Amino acid sequence: MLFRSCPAGLTLVTAIVLFLAVGSAEAYTDQCPAKTSEMDDVIAVLNEAPSCDRAMKLFEACEYGASGDVQFGAIVEKKCEADFLSRLKVPQKQAYQRAMQVCDRKYRNESGTMYVSFTAFCRADVAQRYSRQALKAKGSSR
Repeated sequence: MLFRSCPAGLTLVTAIVLFLAVGSAEAYTDQCPAKTSEMDDVIAVLNEAPSCDRAMKLFEACEYGASGDVQFGAIVEKKCEADFLSRLKVPQKQAYQRAMQVCDRKYRNESGTMYVSFTAFCRADVAQRYSRQALKAKGSSR
C-alpha cells in the first residue's frame, strides 16, 4: 500500500491542507463579470477593459477552455498591442511576430479544442509581456 510508511493522520492532514488551499485559491480568483457566459457578453467585458493587464485578467476569469478563447485572446492581443506595436522598429516587430509564431506552432500537432485555447493564451501572454515592457520603458504605470 502506498501510504503504509506514512502515519495514518498524515494522509488526512494532507487532504485537508489541499482542500483548504484549493478553496482559498478559488476565493482569490476573479470572477467573470460578464452578464452571462454567452460569447457576446464576455466580448463586451473584454472590450471595456481599461488596460492590457486588466483584459488578461478578465480573459483568465472568463475563459471557455476551448476554441471560443481564440476570439477572447484576439481582443487581449489587440488591447495589449495598442501599448507598443506602433512604436516597434522592424527588428522588434519581427521578434514579436516570431514569438507569436512559436505560440501558433506549439500545439499544432495536438487535437482537441483545449489546445486551441492554450494557443490563444500563449499569444495573449506574449502580447501582454511586450505591453508591460513598453509601459515600463515609457515610465507608465497603467
